[in-house]
Amino acid sequence: MGDVSVFPNGGNDVVDATKKLNLWSSDQSGDEVDPAAALASARHEFGEHGGVNMSIEASATFTVMEPDTLRRLFTGELGPDRDFYLYSRHFNPTVLNLSRKMAALEGTEAAYCTASGMSAVSSALLQLCNSGEHVVASGALYAGTRSLLTHFFPKKCNITTTFVDIADLDAVESAIVEGKTKVLYFETISNPGLKVANIPELCRIGHKKGVTVVVDNTFAPMVVSPARLGVDVVIHSISKFISGGADIIAGAVCGPASLINSLMGFHQGALMLLGPTMNAKVAFELSERTPHLNLRMKEHCHRALVFATRLKCLGLKVIYPGLEDHPNHELLKSIANKDYGYGGLLCIDMQTTERANRLMNHLQNHAQFGFMAVSLGYYETLMTCSGSSTSSEMSHEEQKLAGISPGLLRMSIGYTGTLEQKWNQLKTTLVKFHEKELV
Repeated sequence: MGDVSVFPNGGNDVVDATKKLNLWSSDQSGDEVDPAAALASARHEFGEHGGVNMSIEASATFTVMEPDTLRRLFTGELGPDRDFYLYSRHFNPTVLNLSRKMAALEGTEAAYCTASGMSAVSSALLQLCNSGEHVVASGALYAGTRSLLTHFFPKKCNITTTFVDIADLDAVESAIVEGKTKVLYFETISNPGLKVANIPELCRIGHKKGVTVVVDNTFAPMVVSPARLGVDVVIHSISKFISGGADIIAGAVCGPASLINSLMGFHQGALMLLGPTMNAKVAFELSERTPHLNLRMKEHCHRALVFATRLKCLGLKVIYPGLEDHPNHELLKSIANKDYGYGGLLCIDMQTTERANRLMNHLQNHAQFGFMAVSLGYYETLMTCSGSSTSSEMSHEEQKLAGISPGLLRMSIGYTGTLEQKWNQLKTTLVKFHEKELV
């Protein structure tokens, strides 16, 4: 299929790619870039009858007025840039509108949304890598991504991965094999150890070596804008902070229009052929949540910083990039967007799995502080002992290298109730633990 730009020039019903990029180059620049302003500057889509909210295009297939139009759609002469649609596994108007918002949020030329975060990861990597090629990836990754790279890709696709400590820039550069390595992959803030990637330096190395730099920014929407720092492709699990309701599974690939178009190609497009495209009704629901993402992220991050600071004062071992003693505090401070804080997750090292589980049990079932559940970005606090749950398939040595101790308790800090109400629930439980010598 020929190129069908998601952000083509011209036309009242589409967004001009040049104007989209200018949100990041002329309207705002340097330290003053605010993703909320970029998101607000994206075109507002009105409903079919003038409604303030866009209409949902729930059709699976689209009609044409002339027979020859179908031929022109399949050759790529016509497409969404001229308001021509074919089939919703290809481009869908409602999904495309959310995708434009994701591109605005991340400051990329284009984007398209998928059925899950893992489908975004897998589709992007499959589009960028062929059989026999190679990925260099951080050793501290979400366990699902690590399993994809460790087990599925080598066996099913003949794509291999070398895992490195991305804080060791020399090791990263040495792992890249000229002519074979196609992608350098890492997370802005690692899951669950909360290590911060030196994005500018990693991009410098990757681009010097001719590889595509791909970053999962799920932990830091609004907080960090990787594309502005040089990243080529930004991945999101929209299920988390962007959704905010723990009720939707979704993902997004944000990057150059050429990549997004190739993902939707009829003959070799990973999204088009594997089919993990987003449902239009889900896209509409998510579009209604993006306008207040900045407010939610600021509150998540504010409470996380307050809790982390107070927990440290109680003598607990706390891991949070907003604390000055975190090894990556100054790094995150230098790359973060102004006024968004340091992320909405913190970790408490309880030393053993038993202690971590016991604390979670009391916090959920007695203090009503939060829920024992995987995932993150929910309005309630979610807690998990990562080593025995979401990262349990990693070996002990792999967990150690990723900074995952047996008693590492990860908390995604919510914003329900008042801050002091929630702090008192947490503090009271910890004091009781100390009195009973359970910590």
